Amino acid sequence: MGEEDEGVGGEQHTVVAAADGRLDRILAAALPELSRTRLQQLVRAGAVRIGAGLADTPSLKIAAGETIALIVPPPSPAAPAGEAIPLTVLYEDDELLVVDKPAGMVVHPAAGHHTGTLVNALIAHCGASLSGIGGVRRPGIVHRLDKDTSGLMVVAKTDRAHAALSRQFADHGRTGPLERAYLALAWGGLPVGGLSIDRPLARSTRNREKIAVAPPGQGREAITHVEVGAIWPASQEPVVSLLRCELETGRTHQIRVHLASLGHPLLGDPLYGGGFRTKAALLPSVARECLVALGRQALHAGVLGFAHPTTGEALSFTSEPPGDLAALAQSLGFDTRSLLQR
Repeated sequence: MGEEDEGVGGEQHTVVAAADGRLDRILAAALPELSRTRLQQLVRAGAVRIGAGLADTPSLKIAAGETIALIVPPPSPAAPAGEAIPLTVLYEDDELLVVDKPAGMVVHPAAGHHTGTLVNALIAHCGASLSGIGGVRRPGIVHRLDKDTSGLMVVAKTDRAHAALSRQFADHGRTGPLERAYLALAWGGLPVGGLSIDRPLARSTRNREKIAVAPPGQGREAITHVEVGAIWPASQEPVVSLLRCELETGRTHQIRVHLASLGHPLLGDPLYGGGFRTKAALLPSVARECLVALGRQALHAGVLGFAHPTTGEALSFTSEPPGDLAALAQSLGFDTRSLLQR
């Protein structure tokens, strides 16, 4: 069991081992609000004592009945600074929030993008309500969207929520209510009945900015389920397909790479669809203008569902595509709403 006492030096926890086992596993079972990775960091940092001795090895064997003392230091200031960037928040409580990320916004500060990111906006938005995820006062990014992909994201505000949501995403919704569906416009005509793409992915050896389909037995498992909503033109050789893409796994650039590997890259995709730029000449003039105005891959994370990390309630959210992507779809006579709302 665990007891908690919040002092000036951080939160003090006392755990009595119920059975023999590894130190990190005993702590993780007693303190589910802290991720196992975070607990391992604390152990290695010297925050754990057994009796009068220091315990700094996560795999240390502990006997039943031993008393473990842990001090969780206060969260250190976030490296990214909060910025007053407008956010579209669809849901928020003490544990998490769901936002509709605009295209063009980077999720997390990185080289070349130290400001103006979703994390900068979240730090300013959450203020004092934001707990220390991983020991740093910052939002817990559970999953990401590409910079130029718009749509729904869930963000953890506590260690407990971050750990629970991460488990759901790692499980890929196979045993729970996790659902991720994207609206996409792809070149060419895909099978009307839809298809599932099961091709492992890995970083390209030729271009480190790209992801590529890996040879059999290599790379990471990647599965995308594709449903065709409509095709333009309906009575001639297909030029564009309106798709609903559901992720069974969530790899970097997964939908973009999977569709491109079949010869159907996304409209406007500068990284994987460069060889299809001349296809724009086949579009109606209004659609060509909309594609130029879009200036990015035609991809929107329109459906997100998951179990609330505390209550277990199944939550589901839908987001209509932003104006520029909606205009492109409408110029081809596509109804995006019916494809997203089920």
